[in-house]
Amino acid sequence: MMLNCLIIDDEPIARKLLQEYIEETDFLTLMGTAENPLKATGLINKHDVDLIFLDVNMPKMSGLDFLRSANNLPMVIMTTAYGQYALDGFEMSVIDYLVKPFSLERFLKATQKALELHTLKQKAVQPEKNAGYFYVKCDGKIEKVVYDDLIYIEAMANYVTLYTASNKLVVYLTIKGILEKLPPEKFIQVHKSHIVNIDKIKTIEGNMLHLGDKKITLSTSFYDEVMDKILKGRYLKR
Repeated sequence: MMLNCLIIDDEPIARKLLQEYIEETDFLTLMGTAENPLKATGLINKHDVDLIFLDVNMPKMSGLDFLRSANNLPMVIMTTAYGQYALDGFEMSVIDYLVKPFSLERFLKATQKALELHTLKQKAVQPEKNAGYFYVKCDGKIEKVVYDDLIYIEAMANYVTLYTASNKLVVYLTIKGILEKLPPEKFIQVHKSHIVNIDKIKTIEGNMLHLGDKKITLSTSFYDEVMDKILKGRYLKR
């Protein structure tokens, strides 16, 4: 499982060190950096951020003021040269508090804690594997979606559209969020904006997947993983 990260820090040297540490950590992906919380708001809304590395003393808005004013933030690890703010941070449910300068070992300990918490949260909302269906809210109604009926999913900003043979449901979810809740043996992401039901793939033609009358592009970045998952143990050739 990967955590998408964002750095909010006004010091270039501090941002550079965090970027290096993130690159050294195999379960972290850096989605962007910002010099202050005001510039970070757009990045948080644009990307599916799981974890923020947040400085305390910054111009225009401090890290603590940002925590007090924002709603539904991702997990936060505070990074600052001032240890006296630790209690304030923990009272606002930050994951950990790193006092600069901190080592890679201390960084890894904090991020591992974030990964474990994220994993527990995902397990808590994971549908029963053998249920064969899940529910979503669409147009003020709660709709049942059967896995075997779901053909593909298309992302549109902060929404996804679920396509079945008889229906189309627009749901307020991200593609990353819904992918984590689908059974991986049945569904796979084939493009930054598409998830498909593996059983519905009828033909593979170059980088095009045919799902009945629908054609979906198989992205180059997903190609090897998708082809291996679709064909593994099933591809008969001379």
